[in-house]
Parts: sequence; structure tokens; C-alpha cells
Amino acid sequence: MGTTASAAPQPVYVASPLESVHGNGMADSRQSLSMSPIHTVNIHNNKAKSIITNKVAPVVITYNCRQEFQIHDDILKANYKVGRISDSMPEHYLVKGEYFMVQDVYSKVDVLNTTDHYGAPNFRQVKGSYPLYGMGQPSLNGFRQVLQRLQAQGQEEIIFFCVREEPVVFLHKDDDFVPYTPRRKENLHENLHGLEKDGTVEKLELTIRNELYDFAKLNEDVFYVYNDIEFFKDEPQKISIACEEDIHVTEEVYKRPMFTMSGYRYYRLPLPVEGAPLEEDFDAFVTILRESPSLFLSHNESQKLPALLFSCQVGVGRTNLAMILGTLVMNHWSCRNSLLDWKVFTTCEFYFYCFNQVDHAITLCSEMHNIKEAIYENKSKLEGIGEDYQIQVSDYLFFPSDCGIFLFRLICNYLVFFQYPLAFVFNFSQWMCRHAWLYRLLARMNLSELSAPAELVTKGVADECLAPDVLSTVKEMKAANFRRVPKMPVYGVAQPTSEAIGAVLAHLMDEKRKHSHVLWVNLQEDLVLEGNGQILTPRESSQPDQHISVPTSDPQMKMFKSCLTVQEIFNQHKSSHQGLEYKRIPVTDCCALREEDFDKLLEAMKSALAEDPHSAFVFNCASGRGRTTTTMVVSVLTLWHFKGFPECADDEIVSVPDAKYTKGEFEVVMQLVRLLPDGHRMKKEVDLALDTVSETMTPMHYHLREIIICTYRQVHQTKTEKECQQQLLRSLQYLERYIFLILFNTYLHLEKKDSWQRPFSLWMEQVAARAGVYDILNQLGFSEFEDPRDTPLARLRCRWQQQNIHSLPFRGEFI
Repeated sequence: MGTTASAAPQPVYVASPLESVHGNGMADSRQSLSMSPIHTVNIHNNKAKSIITNKVAPVVITYNCRQEFQIHDDILKANYKVGRISDSMPEHYLVKGEYFMVQDVYSKVDVLNTTDHYGAPNFRQVKGSYPLYGMGQPSLNGFRQVLQRLQAQGQEEIIFFCVREEPVVFLHKDDDFVPYTPRRKENLHENLHGLEKDGTVEKLELTIRNELYDFAKLNEDVFYVYNDIEFFKDEPQKISIACEEDIHVTEEVYKRPMFTMSGYRYYRLPLPVEGAPLEEDFDAFVTILRESPSLFLSHNESQKLPALLFSCQVGVGRTNLAMILGTLVMNHWSCRNSLLDWKVFTTCEFYFYCFNQVDHAITLCSEMHNIKEAIYENKSKLEGIGEDYQIQVSDYLFFPSDCGIFLFRLICNYLVFFQYPLAFVFNFSQWMCRHAWLYRLLARMNLSELSAPAELVTKGVADECLAPDVLSTVKEMKAANFRRVPKMPVYGVAQPTSEAIGAVLAHLMDEKRKHSHVLWVNLQEDLVLEGNGQILTPRESSQPDQHISVPTSDPQMKMFKSCLTVQEIFNQHKSSHQGLEYKRIPVTDCCALREEDFDKLLEAMKSALAEDPHSAFVFNCASGRGRTTTTMVVSVLTLWHFKGFPECADDEIVSVPDAKYTKGEFEVVMQLVRLLPDGHRMKKEVDLALDTVSETMTPMHYHLREIIICTYRQVHQTKTEKECQQQLLRSLQYLERYIFLILFNTYLHLEKKDSWQRPFSLWMEQVAARAGVYDILNQLGFSEFEDPRDTPLARLRCRWQQQNIHSLPFRGEFI
């Protein structure tokens, strides 16, 4: 347990005295004591008995117990930081080294004036007869008053949900316990979010309580809090903390009634302050519903609905969201004996029914906040911005946030409609992965509804968009990076001019190649024009406060003698090349093709081959590299299924760094391979197609499998967090692109017997999703190097939203 002290004085390391505080009007926070080991305290021989050492601190056992605790306190002080709001206020310890404790709710937020009569701010019941309630943050006595009122109304079963994600502690004040929350000095009105990354919010609250208790012990049982953060009159306030029971955490306040009320239950369901909740949030809600038999059909007809009570800080945003979810559930409970059969609905009728259900729920819960009105208000603000797209980029984000909540509620009703009668066999995450098209729909909500201003073209066109001609084909073909897959009528090229298109068509239809029918697919999602024989595209300035302008030294860029869209260019060439067919299938750079993109490509190829089995296929993007290569691989796989596969050589033994990964053998890919029928063959055929296409572009140093690992390796070489996230997103998008190629090849094999009558998108929804493919894609990552759960980009929802973020506004179809 310890070592016996010698007769000589024993030095014990402690910290130096509290450093002086410089008042400069800022939040002054720093270490209160130095931890330098050069400071010592000598314990006299006649007092020291023994020294017990451990990893935390030396404890000196003396005849004078006061000295023992003083040494301990000095060491304890060294682990905490101090600070203050301004020069005129006293310095005190800071929670977690940087936060001030602020009274959680002040009187102005109680818009409904319900605190005195009901015990909580903004206490209300939904319109109608459902026992569903919402409120703001109550004190301990206020919460007891709320429960007593619900019991007095005859509510025997009460399920209470605290939907706050931020930490809250209750401090003893007069005869009550009042809620306080940690806040940053920069914004004392805003709660903290995202602090529970290393654990649950409950654990964080316990940590805060322990710190507050330590702070009080170091300051004569007193700690400083802030009640008036508007005028700071008489601030900060001293609050007495004599023991740990003077501090309650949320769990203590809300769980203890379970011992005195048999029908009471409590759950913490943290919801985000802004935007739609995560799937896990809905999963937690569904789990709670499963534990509530009185909410399901099989229960006794005479059983009353339980009272559902929701609370956040003010009782508006998150409480309103939770109340709508509860209303949707109770709507289905009330219709449990209805003869409604969703199978007789058309798709349109079913969506309309779901929409009306959500619309009705929003109306019932609209006393404090109406999400539809909020959407309309933000939409009006967005339209009021006008055509200044640079302002719009930052301001239009409010609109998708509210729309996202609204749509998620619609989706949730869709879930409840199907899963409620089945007692929620699937949780929300599983159900969403089986209906991944909803993620696509959510991702598109980030697109602005405003069209691009006309002057973006007339004044904002950048200089000529030239792709580096790595393959040196401009001289001969007038087009950059023109190439052909060996022994196959599949070609790739960078964005060509009208002259280059004519040269390529003449090449394909000459006496040597004799292609009478050519399918040309443009993969550009960017706005592209040809002006004066040059390919032009609008570009944003790197500085958001600078308008796009054209150098005055080049007057020809202002006055176009000719200006044509890509569609118009191809229409002109059709008159001289009767077998030309043009399609535009916009694909986002670096991303995997969407399910409907595969549908469009396959349908276009099937039509072309039906008209002429010897059709040629030409694909172009901006550079003729990433998107072009991907669609060339799709074309090669499709043609192999029509005309037969070449022999696949045995795997070579490669002894080079990362050989396993350059072969595409990532853990997530191999997980998919094990899932798919004859999965190893599916992957091997895709690899053969990639190798075949990549042989045509060796100087471009582009091979999808190699790009995946090379891009991921660059993640840890970035200098900023933003660059790190961009590289990680890019590597995951390349990985997803590879996986979708394997899935598409599997689809071609399995659906060949029916001539691919069922589209790939429908096959993914009806077959692949049910087998768990989207579950794999929803936790996409490089698990051999890191846990995919550590990044939101592993999720379909986050990853697909990123690929639909456009810096320039537009709407409508390409023409």
C-alpha cells in the first residue's frame, strides 16, 4: 500500500500558486496552476509518517490531516482552467476548461405563459383528443407539477421523452432544482452540441457534475453561474454546492418518479436542433414503440392510449418534431380497425394519402410552430434574394433544412403505415436501406429552385475550357483524349467542339470502320456552350465577394458571332450523319452512376443494338477521363453480355505495395462479393473490363482500382480538415463507383434471361436492397484502416447529399 518514509525531509511535488490574471476584456482562460516538477514542498520530519503513491497524485499521511488535503487540493486546481466574461467580473473555474454555466430557460421564452399554472414553459396538448403533450425545460418542482396535472386528468400511463442532445444539470436553488447548461463565452444564448462524441450525454452530465462539485470544494462550497445574460446585472451569481446532492443530472430528475408512479416511463431521445434527425434517432423511437404494447393493435380495445410527453429547451423545434411523430403513431392506432387496404392504391394515391396524413399531423401540432409555414417563409426569403447567386449559395440552406424535416416526416409516416401493423419488424435504418431511392430524393433537396441569371452566360463565361490532351489526339482527331477499346466499337473523348464532333463521326463512318449508326452519350452535368468555335463553361470566382468578369483585353469573349448549345451542335451534324443518335445523361464527376443512369445507358444501348448490331458507342465528359472511363466499362460489360465474354486469365501473383488494394480487394468489396451469387466471377469480369478500358489510356495514369487507394492515401497528407474531408469523400465515391459496377454486372447476369425487362433501378430496390446491399453501402469505408462509423460520409444520406451540392443555381433539363 505504501512505503515507509525515511527520517530525512521528503519532497512532494505540487503546483505553483495561482498565476495573476490579466484583464483584457476577453474570456481569460488558462491553467490556474503550473504543473512544473521543480516546485517542491518540504514535509517536516516530526509530521511525516508515510507517503502513499499512485498514478493520480502523492498523498501524504501526516499528523495534520489539513496538510494532506491542502496538498491534494493544490494538485486538483492544476487540472482546471479559470476565466471570466469581462474585466469587471470575478474570475472562476470553467466547465470542461472553457464553458460558463448559464441558466437554461428565462421567462421570455414562455410564450404561452404556462410555467405558473402547469409547471413548464409552453406546455400544451395537440389539437384534438390525443393525449400528446409538449413543453419546454421545467425545473424539478415544475416537472413534478406537470406529472401531477396529467395524473389529475386521468392519465394512468405516461411516457416522457427528453429530446435534448445538449447536457443539462440541475442546481439547488431555494427550494427547487433549476436547470443550467454550459455555454461558450462567444454565444451565451446558444447551447452546446456535439460534445458527446466520446460518450453519451448522460456521461457528459456526470462529468460536469463532478467538476462543479470540485470547483465548489476549491472555493468554500460556492460556484459562479449566470442568470441574466442580457444585461449582466449582478452577475455572476453565487450558488452554494455543499454536497453532490446539490447537483442533479437529467437522469436523476426524470427517472426517480418511476419508483412512485407505476405507469410512468422515461426515455432520452436526443434530436438535432436543426435539420432532420438521423436514422438512429428514429430507430430509438421505434424501439420505444416496440416496448409500448398499449400502442399496438393486439391490445385490449378498452385500453386507453398512453400519454406521450415531449420536452426540449423551449418546447418548440425538437418538441414539435417529436409531437408530430407521436401524432402519426396515434393516427394509425386510431385507424387500427379501418378496412383501408393500401394494395388497392395506385402509387400516386398512396403518396397523396401519406402526404395528407403528415399534413394533418402538422396542423394538429401547429400551436407553437408550423413547419409548412416555416418552409414557405424560407422559400419566400430565398426568392427575395433575386438573382445574386453568390448570396444565394449561403442563404438558400435554410430552405432544404426545413424541407428535409418535412420530407423525413413524410417518410416516417410511410414507415409507420407499413410497419405499424407488423409491430415494426424493421427499424427505420433497415427500412430506409430497403428504400434507398428516398436517400436520392433527400439529396436532391439541396438544389436551389432558382434559375441561373442570364448574365451568368453573357458576362460570367470563363475562358476556354480545355482538357489536357494527354493522349495527343487533337492534331489528328481535333478532339482531346480520343481513344478506342481494343477490338470493340466503344470510344471515349473529352468534350469536343463542333469541328471535333465532325472529325470523330467521319472517322467512325469511313470505309475502314463502316459504322452506319453511332450512339453518342454526353456525360457532362455542367452548363456547356460553344461560342465562336470554342467550348465555354461558366465558372465561379474563388472569392465569393467578387463578381465573375471577362478580361476587357479580349473583346471577342463579349460578342459571340455564334453561340450554340451541345444539343444544337448535334442537331446540325444529324443532317449530314443520318445514323447519329445523341443522348445527354448528366453524371456527377467522381461519383458512382445513379441507378437510373444505368437504366438510361442500358436502354440507349439496347435500342442502338436493336437498330444496328454493329453500332458504335461514343462517351464524353469534360476531360474524357473519369466519367467517360466508367461508362465505357458499362458499355463493354453490356456488349460482352450480348456477344460473349472473353476468357478471364488466372489471377497474377503481384508483389508490390498495396497490391491487394490495387486488385480491388477491399474488405467492403469482398463483403459484397460474398453476398452476390458467383460474386468472385462478377468482380473478376468487372476487373477485366476495367483493365481493358484502362489499356487505352495508360498515359493518363487512370485506373479506377488504383485511384481508390491512391486517393485514400492522400487523406492523411492533407493540411486542413476541409481538404481531409474532401479527399475522404472522393475516395469513398470512387469505391462506391467500383461497387456499383460489380452490382450492375450481377444484374446483367441474373436478368439476362428476361432480356433485362426489369430496370436496374427496380432490381436494386426489389432484389439487391432486400439482400442487404444498401446496408453495406450505408456503412461504406476502409475498415481495414479505420472504423467507418467514425465519419458521417460512410452513410448514404451524407455521401449522396454531397454529390448534389452545386455552386451555381439552375433548374430544368439540359437542352
